[in-house]
Amino acid sequence: MTIHIANAPCSWGVDDPKNPFLPPWQKVLSEASQAGYKSIELGPWSYLPVEPAELRQQLEAHDLSLVAGTIFDDLVSEANFPAMVELTHNICRNLSLVPTATKTHADNKPAPYLVIIDFGNPERAKYAGQSAKAPRLSAEAWQRMMQHITTLSQIAWNEYGVRAVIHPHAGGCIEFADELQQLVEDIPHEVAGLCLDTGHLYYSGMDPIPYLSRYWDRIDYLHFKDVNDAVWRDVIARGVDFFAACAEGVMCPIGKGAIDYPAVRAFLAERNYQGWITVEQERDPRDADTSLRDVTASLHYLQLVGF
Repeated sequence: MTIHIANAPCSWGVDDPKNPFLPPWQKVLSEASQAGYKSIELGPWSYLPVEPAELRQQLEAHDLSLVAGTIFDDLVSEANFPAMVELTHNICRNLSLVPTATKTHADNKPAPYLVIIDFGNPERAKYAGQSAKAPRLSAEAWQRMMQHITTLSQIAWNEYGVRAVIHPHAGGCIEFADELQQLVEDIPHEVAGLCLDTGHLYYSGMDPIPYLSRYWDRIDYLHFKDVNDAVWRDVIARGVDFFAACAEGVMCPIGKGAIDYPAVRAFLAERNYQGWITVEQERDPRDADTSLRDVTASLHYLQLVGF
């Protein structure tokens, strides 16, 4: 089992590039490298340098590569779709021009990846983790989102050789078990794979290992998080939206929460997973001063249990 472990800017609270409290990108690259990671995700477009030459220089200076870029936006709206096409070109162009992650893989497709996440519906964000309360998209809106994702996936692969992977996300319109099942029925694996996230599965009421097993032949890339179960139960009971829950500490360092990572490691070893896992710990960026401590602890814990 050859596994590489990356991190992502969201572990420093970087999700919205317009947030006035974001830490400097230099801090994120420096601390990711200092913690022992060899690769990182791009984070939201325009956070890291967008000029390929400067991005390459900064990655090489910190001994880092890029494992993935991410679209984290409204994928349902027709009005927003032209911006998503432009964003796909921008992200994938840079992924094709800078150092990217080692292409270690088995049956799964290799890095780099375009991680596609729908997010932007305030009613869905409000009911993150609450399957019985969260409003579902109409059939028409769902199919429009599926077509948008298909088009973006085809651009990524056909024009740049970047593998698209769809990431169900707490507070998005692809979150719960029924939506994940519908997704894999509607988008063939040759078009896009899955990036399943242990923390988002747990947050949304799915035990990670059974769902990793159920969709194993569709998974190209993995995200690891851990969830403080007491905080999770409290924010769900109070109906707190997803990012407010993150600010309250619902995500914690790997090994400090409810997810059984030795069992996850055994599961992946049994299936001979080859490739990349990215550790994330969403937080308020005003708490980024503890990010280095936490991302270091997460990596050390995973190494301790055999990753």
